[in-house]
Amino acid sequence: MSNYALSGYIEVSPEALKTALKHQPNGCFLVQGMGPLAVFGEAKQGRLLFAHGAGAGHHSPFMRQFVTSLAGRGVQVLCIDFPYMQQIQETGKRRPPPPIAHTLAQFCEWYALLSALSVMPLWVGGKSMGGRVATLFASAQFASEQPFIRAVPGVVVAGYPFHPTKAPHKLRLDHWPAIDCPMLILQGERDPFGSRDEVAGYTLPANAQLAWLKDGDHDFKPRRFSGLNQTVLIDEATQIAASFVRAHHTVAAG
Repeated sequence: MSNYALSGYIEVSPEALKTALKHQPNGCFLVQGMGPLAVFGEAKQGRLLFAHGAGAGHHSPFMRQFVTSLAGRGVQVLCIDFPYMQQIQETGKRRPPPPIAHTLAQFCEWYALLSALSVMPLWVGGKSMGGRVATLFASAQFASEQPFIRAVPGVVVAGYPFHPTKAPHKLRLDHWPAIDCPMLILQGERDPFGSRDEVAGYTLPANAQLAWLKDGDHDFKPRRFSGLNQTVLIDEATQIAASFVRAHHTVAAG
């Protein structure tokens, strides 16, 4: 039996997921052939498929606080673990993520399944690497290759990895001009993957809105002398995110 099953995840087929969610709208499911899905909150303002970062799955302290706080503000959050992260959870041994194209294909499979479960549009987003995957997914070039998927209504990213930490010249922005939907980037001012001073020198598309978390690092953790704390900054980030989704909900729903 897998660790997810032992943790109380309900095993369900992809075809039976919609019915299962009606009986348990806020629950944890082990979707056959795909992996774990954790659903938080009611879709009062919107729905968001939110992917984890490279080094920690949806059980990480940051992810749990972020998605719980956002769900409390009326945005239903659907969290997944990619296959490599599932292997980490099962074996207890760390491993790097696969090439981004593999993770993107897996994200696509989840979106195709989850977007069809409701008439309410499904936003995409993620923490760090998960956010990068979400932006790639939302780009017009990728969407044209997947005509069976509805247009993405919006993107929310917590800590975008603008560049590798030791290679600030290797920017991950080539696909951003091909993103047509509203995009919110929640970024710590001291993020080593893209600080406020660094990002100020980038040319970003008009539909990309940045919200800076004062003195925060990649996980929105400020230095002690700032007088702030991580919990407050995560809560601030989710308040901004919920307002952003709400502001664009009517337009996105069409």
